[in-house]
Amino acid sequence: MRALDLAIIVVFLVGTPLLGIAIAGKQQSSSDYFVGSRKVPWWAVTFSVVATETSTLTVISVPTVAYLGNITYLQLAIGYLIGRVLVAFVLLPKYYAGDLVSAYGFLGKRFGSSMQGTASVTFLVTRLLADGVRLFATAIPVKVMLAVFGVDAPYWIIVAAIALMAVIYTTLGGIKAVIWIDVIQMGIYVLGAVFALVILTGKLPDGWLGAAFDAGKFQLFDFSSDVVTSHYAFITAVVGGALFAMASHGADQLMVQRLLACRNVKESQKAIIASGVVVFFQFALFLVVGTALWSFYKGLAPADMGMEASDELFPTFIVNELPSGLSGLLVAGILAAAMSTISSSLNSLSTSTVSDLYQRFSKRKLADSAILKHARVWTVVWAFVFIGFASLFTTTEQPVVELGLSIASYTYGALLGAFFLGMLVKRAREADAIVAFLSTVVVVAVFILGVEFTVDGEQKTLAFPWYVPLGVIVSLVVGGLLSLRHPKDTPDPTQPEQARAA
Repeated sequence: MRALDLAIIVVFLVGTPLLGIAIAGKQQSSSDYFVGSRKVPWWAVTFSVVATETSTLTVISVPTVAYLGNITYLQLAIGYLIGRVLVAFVLLPKYYAGDLVSAYGFLGKRFGSSMQGTASVTFLVTRLLADGVRLFATAIPVKVMLAVFGVDAPYWIIVAAIALMAVIYTTLGGIKAVIWIDVIQMGIYVLGAVFALVILTGKLPDGWLGAAFDAGKFQLFDFSSDVVTSHYAFITAVVGGALFAMASHGADQLMVQRLLACRNVKESQKAIIASGVVVFFQFALFLVVGTALWSFYKGLAPADMGMEASDELFPTFIVNELPSGLSGLLVAGILAAAMSTISSSLNSLSTSTVSDLYQRFSKRKLADSAILKHARVWTVVWAFVFIGFASLFTTTEQPVVELGLSIASYTYGALLGAFFLGMLVKRAREADAIVAFLSTVVVVAVFILGVEFTVDGEQKTLAFPWYVPLGVIVSLVVGGLLSLRHPKDTPDPTQPEQARAA
């Protein structure tokens, strides 16, 4: 890394918080802070959604997936697009009709505050764990970069520095600052990746593309009969990916909050469907990068090249092989990707804490100025908690993109199942929903941690794309059976009028 690279990174780190605050302007109300007063253009929300969901995991880990295997990971993107279309026409109209700022407000209106609180707490824990993985992923290239200068910085210090930059503009600028900085940050890392791919392919020998095809590196579809334990079997990836997308974009406050910042439901629908198309091509770009890296490094195992983790592959190439200036741009892009995710998480965590938990359980009617103050305070609190959670994942050898998706899937099935239960089972009441929710989390955990299947003489666990479908099925079966106790079409007398009318 040369002086120009370091200058680019420093300018980015200092300039991003200042730019975010300037773009967002002064936050006049809690509506400004939470959903940008619903005045954000749909195309900006599209890029913000993409930057938030893939960000560092795409830049760092998706190339690793292709390096170690092939591009069958792209099948997940097909499922993601199908799931987003379903969210656009099934869930988003309900959120806009209820004038909500939180995805879990729907569950509160349908079942009651206890169910809303249960879902919100689950979201908080899941988001901390899943995005803790993403934050750790960002520390990898920074650690590699610092090692060039002989500096062996602990991961937790790098994590703390990145979180600090993100919390500044998130606290002062709210969701508008987060979204507009996401748009800029996505442009940085995608542009940098395109330049990196051009230079990388220029370093490869003639015939590398044919050799990669012959080695099966460009295999897109996997019609394997092992649909239970294979992560990227076609049915597993598409069906699991579709339901995962419904949960992540329809039942996760991180994405729903962005979609609610659009002017109306039609613009929100355009934003989420367009994001699915962009994600497909973005995944394809980074998978091709991984395949090119496989040719560049001649398929050597990362450990044989002295790397501590497989996800150091692309960062190592960036630092050691790219020309001055472009290396700095790529590292800045990776930092941008991380900050977009962290800032998004901090804003959604504070929103859920204030709107779903604090106001409901304190039973205090707060003035709008007090809500805004609480939101900012909680943004800072969650930033400190985030640093601690990210430190839990500094020793993983699994590609972090798979680890992040697996963690999110632990509870996504229960969350999406609760929404389906509320929409499809009219008899279901709050107690039914809570029991079904908790039962789902337990069943999914048992399958993830304790159930193995014998495939070709080997013991394997359930493929992570099935976690969400399994959770949805358990939620509907348990909640549906419990609801049979109640007379048909009889309102729940224990719930407030708005919950019974929902």
